[in-house]
Amino acid sequence: MLKGIPSILTPELLKILMEMGHGDELVIGDGNFPAANYAQRLVRCDGHGVPELLEAILMFYPLDTFVECPVSLMDAPKEVSPPVWDKYKELIKKYEGDHKIEYLERFEFYERAKKAYAIVATGETALYANIILKKGVIKE
Repeated sequence: MLKGIPSILTPELLKILMEMGHGDELVIGDGNFPAANYAQRLVRCDGHGVPELLEAILMFYPLDTFVECPVSLMDAPKEVSPPVWDKYKELIKKYEGDHKIEYLERFEFYERAKKAYAIVATGETALYANIILKKGVIKE
């Protein structure tokens, strides 16, 4: 155990986050996301939700400030506005400030996920809870 690191961040996930470089992308997939099918590197976090993992990751993971949208969500049908998105926006603002978020059509999201450095598979039950984070640099 180490001090100050949320226990939800497994050793495997911490290793992946440390390996990633500027511009690499991390997908956090909900329980319905075909993570094992698309992952170059798969981290299993079954039993955990995306918001809890997102918060723990954002404590250490800088978002890319050199791109217009360092955060991408899988778009939902026009009549659906997933409540989980509001939580994501709140967490991003808390840890990284205001960032523009892009919404990708489902199959466009899948294509981006195939190229991601890693995919985190969760047990999240909310629909359209998939998110891609582009890693930035530490400026301190």
